Amino acid sequence: MEKDFIIAGFGGQGVLLAGEVLANGFMLDDKKVTWYPSYGAEMRGGTVNCSVVMADEEVSAVQKSHADYIVVLNQASFDRFIPIVRKGGTIIVNTSLAKEVRTRDDINYVFAPITQMAEKNLGNIKMSNILALGILSSVSGLISLDTLEKALYNVIPPHRKNLIPKNIEALKLGYEYDLLKV
Repeated sequence: MEKDFIIAGFGGQGVLLAGEVLANGFMLDDKKVTWYPSYGAEMRGGTVNCSVVMADEEVSAVQKSHADYIVVLNQASFDRFIPIVRKGGTIIVNTSLAKEVRTRDDINYVFAPITQMAEKNLGNIKMSNILALGILSSVSGLISLDTLEKALYNVIPPHRKNLIPKNIEALKLGYEYDLLKV
C-alpha cells in the first residue's frame, strides 16, 4: 500500500512542520516515507506545501501527479491542488480561509473552520496546522493520534517543547471534530 499526501497553505501557517510530524509518525509506524517541501522565495505569506508519501515497501516516487489526501489551509492552496486529488481521494479544507465549494463529484470533501477552531478553543491560530493533522488522522485512519503525539516530541525543537501539550490538545480537537456537520 502506498498513499500520497499534500499539506498546503501560506508561509507562517506551519505547513512544513505539519508535514514533518506526519512523516515522522509514519516512520514510527515502520512505514517507508518521503517528505518533500516546496516553498517560494518569499517564504512568510507566500505559497508553501509539502508532499508526504507513505508506503509499506519502497516509495515509488517523491513527487506525484495526484494525491490521496490533501490538506489545504487557504483559498490559493484549494484552487491550486483541487485538480490533483486522486479520484476517490479526500481534500480537507480550512473554511476559515477558503470557500466551501464542491467543484468535483469524484472526491470526498471535509470542510472545517480550522483557524477559527484553533483561535476559539486553543487561543492560538498557529495551532491550525496540527489541528488539521488531527482531522487527517480521523478521516484517513492511516495514523493514530498516539503516534502523532510521539512524532511531536521527535519533531518539535527543544526550545519549543513547552508547546507540545497545546499541540497535543490541537491534535485531539481536530481528531474529535464532528465530521457529520460537514
